[in-house]
Amino acid sequence: MTRSPSRRGAARLVVLLLAVALLVPTIAMAQSQPVPGPWKNARVVKPGVQVLVESKLDLIKDKKVGIITNPTGVMADLQHEVDYLANAPGVNLVAVFGPEHGFRGTAQAGGSEGFYIDPKTGLPVYDTYGKSGNALKDIFIKSGVDVVMFDIQDAGSRFYTYIWTMSDSMEAAALAGKDFIVLDRPNPISGIDAEGPVLDPAFSTFVGRYAIAQRHGMTVGELAQMFNEEFLPARTGGLKVNLTVVPMEGWSRDMYYEDTGLPWIMPSPNMPTVDTAVVYPGTCYFEGTNLSEGRGTTRPFELIGAPYIDGRLAEAMNALKLPGVMFREAYFTPTFSKWVNKPVGGVQVFVTDRRAFDPIRTALNLIIETKKLYPNDFAWRSDNWIDKLSGSSYVRTSVDAGMNADEIIAGWQDGLGAFKAMRAKYLIYTQTRGQGLYR
Repeated sequence: MTRSPSRRGAARLVVLLLAVALLVPTIAMAQSQPVPGPWKNARVVKPGVQVLVESKLDLIKDKKVGIITNPTGVMADLQHEVDYLANAPGVNLVAVFGPEHGFRGTAQAGGSEGFYIDPKTGLPVYDTYGKSGNALKDIFIKSGVDVVMFDIQDAGSRFYTYIWTMSDSMEAAALAGKDFIVLDRPNPISGIDAEGPVLDPAFSTFVGRYAIAQRHGMTVGELAQMFNEEFLPARTGGLKVNLTVVPMEGWSRDMYYEDTGLPWIMPSPNMPTVDTAVVYPGTCYFEGTNLSEGRGTTRPFELIGAPYIDGRLAEAMNALKLPGVMFREAYFTPTFSKWVNKPVGGVQVFVTDRRAFDPIRTALNLIIETKKLYPNDFAWRSDNWIDKLSGSSYVRTSVDAGMNADEIIAGWQDGLGAFKAMRAKYLIYTQTRGQGLYR
């Protein structure tokens, strides 16, 4: 039996409709896939510098521009923004300002590259490390810039010094009458909450200028807005800087850095991975003790130890069953810094659940257990550096008084609550993925 032409046409139409139905999800799925690139989930988040060059160049039109940056200031193709902007149409980049570790990143902790002419771009690179107030103001004036831009990847902790490079530069720009633009980048350890003690202004140093929490939970753009309104006028005779923040696109507060699709560029030599940044808000405390904080190893701030420590410390820490973390008995030989070229024992900190892990509580327990197990060997650094890191003498004196971690943490809750209330006024990004507004 042969089919009529009308029945054959109807059959073809059914086949065509089925093909389209199968094809549409495939097209949609293909469109939703990450843009191909050199790293996973490319371009999920667009950093401020990319937003600037794509849609906001009017902010620097007809202006002489200087930029404070370091190796983290890269474009989507991994080209450094200075190399790009030096040749970009409509951009008059006339100066680069190098922070700690230098613009190109060749210096170790506590060092910089000095003044030089960048051989790649021919631009003058001014050394800003260790300079603030009038000394930094004079550098901005000497450079001839109209506007100072800031673009450096932060690590999310109060004692990571680049946010204080930013605050000092904002003060100097206000004194010099220069505009200031912050090109925002992600907080690599998320921006959900703030944790830890708030700095006592009497302990203000370059590892903590202003009264903010130890883990601030903010981006550099959000911090800049807060600094300008809450703290800057007290240091500049009432002046604020003419501030513009160029926000990111696509960032949500619950993102850790791997979620952004951006490449992790080491912001400093001892911040090699996002894992380092996750533990850093707590284990940086060990800089204030006679234990190695893992400098001179490939896992700084994850490896903690001293020659007098044995396997008992890892056993004691695992017995506490702290959420989101385990400890491995570890032995290592630092190649520089504390205990250089000497074998030491200690622990390696393994974070098993970042959202359950509390880096500051973990570090406090590590210090307390070390002091219990090795009372004749454990010591604070003689200059009480722990006070500068923690923001007051409270942590040191509380540990020495025999308080446990929960008791110590309870003692800073009032100050932390006040900081959170202030912080809420300056949050640019209010979304978390699939959870609606952040509260």
